[in-house]
Amino acid sequence: MLKKFRAILLLIISIFLVACSQEETMTSTKPPLLVGMEAGYPPYNWTQSNNSNDAVRIQDSQDYANGYDVQIARKIGEALDREIIIVKTEWEGLLPAIQSEKIDLIIAGMSPTPDRKEVIDFSDSYYDVQFAMVTKKDSPYAQAKSIEDFGGAVVTGQLGTLHYDLLNQIPNATVDQAMKSFSAMRVALQSGKIDAYVSEIPEAISATDAISQFTYVVPEPSFEVSEEDVQIGIGVKKGREELLTQVNEVLADISTEERAEIMNQAIKEQPSTGESDFFGNVWNIFKANWPAYLRGTINTLVISLTGTIIGLLIGLLVGIVRTIPKAKTKLQNGLLKFANWFLNAYISIFRGTPMIVQAMVVYYGTSILWNWNLTPLSAAFFIVSINTGAYISEVVRGGILSIDKGQFEAARAIGMSHWQTMKEVVMPQVIRNILPSVGNEFVINVKDTSVLNVISVNELYFTSSTIAGNSFRYFETFVITAIIYFVLTVTITAILRAIENKMDGPKEFVLVGGNQEQVKTLKGE
Repeated sequence: MLKKFRAILLLIISIFLVACSQEETMTSTKPPLLVGMEAGYPPYNWTQSNNSNDAVRIQDSQDYANGYDVQIARKIGEALDREIIIVKTEWEGLLPAIQSEKIDLIIAGMSPTPDRKEVIDFSDSYYDVQFAMVTKKDSPYAQAKSIEDFGGAVVTGQLGTLHYDLLNQIPNATVDQAMKSFSAMRVALQSGKIDAYVSEIPEAISATDAISQFTYVVPEPSFEVSEEDVQIGIGVKKGREELLTQVNEVLADISTEERAEIMNQAIKEQPSTGESDFFGNVWNIFKANWPAYLRGTINTLVISLTGTIIGLLIGLLVGIVRTIPKAKTKLQNGLLKFANWFLNAYISIFRGTPMIVQAMVVYYGTSILWNWNLTPLSAAFFIVSINTGAYISEVVRGGILSIDKGQFEAARAIGMSHWQTMKEVVMPQVIRNILPSVGNEFVINVKDTSVLNVISVNELYFTSSTIAGNSFRYFETFVITAIIYFVLTVTITAILRAIENKMDGPKEFVLVGGNQEQVKTLKGE
């Protein structure tokens, strides 16, 4: 059993080292230009499985990004003789990513609002927007002409954007809670949760082309906005004036006509799964995106399995240290008290804060404070392992306390040290006793890795969000995702039950010197 455990651990460490050492190949002698975007907001940006139509490779992924933002990035890369690499990041992770220098530029349809300009710099506008209201064709608001005509409607906008702030200008409208993405707003509109959402004409065209139930209205008069509000700029970290100047010089060479042509081409090329009934849509989405689902599932399994195994090792070590008996010298007792204080603090911190917060702090915070350039996968392994270790250490402590004290006393009576007692007597029993809890932690990790999307880890949930953004079909996409998670957890639970039964040994056995009658007694007959 010990040999098998060592072999599994060696395999996990090998996978960890390979994942952490992934590097993008470079075609230029200059460093690549890392561009952050959601890669799930057509026609500005989306994800696709091949490099057709001049798509650009996504960092640490087999997928490619394309769209208006990507083509603008390509022009900047060509002018600066630097390879473009797309860093796929959730919207809320873009600002910390550029502040921590995980990316060089934000090209994601971001408006240079005053709040954002306080933390990063913006280039000149690379696209001027015109606002629209997306609604259903059979809605009474489909005939609206101005924003006043949306009075009484339930409306919303994307979280953390100017769109949501504009809703206050609609008189007597019910402003619903802001939503994380356009995909979420589309499904809310389809299901009747809202009457309309604020968008821009390119996205409105994309949504209505993909979903026949939708239409859009360009209100006249429209929202009252400043000149800056209708501009979309490229985000650059403060202090990088040279890069900002170079970007502005490239943008100045792209005419208004060329920008319109690039946008029109992006609208034509955006991905589409077609329109069918519910089950047809589910099948079309799965058929078109199964390689992405597979990669996301594998990443989820590797991260959760690695984190659980390393977390188990941490938990066992912490459990042993916390049960060391009082020493004979003051120095040893002082060190033991400090170790216990440190371990208690570690357990309290990581059990008392959500994993999503830990991910943001570890991935972005370590880069800002100490300039540690962790990759998303290496940060993911570290976060899941440390978080799991904190929980399992308490499970181990309970397992140790469940062992009869007489066994400790007997071990000491024959001259065994604390470490020998733990290794030879206690831990073999503890591991078997805590196995169901460790298995439960593994199942939880499979689901909790979904929070790692905030640091750009391409696990199953992040992959699904991208597919939903590309296909405009949020509900159908996540039905597939739910099925995959269900199959994973049921399969893992069955495997763990089989391991538990294997460790329990045979149900029929004969005691030394026993007979067949004793076998029947042991079987309960």
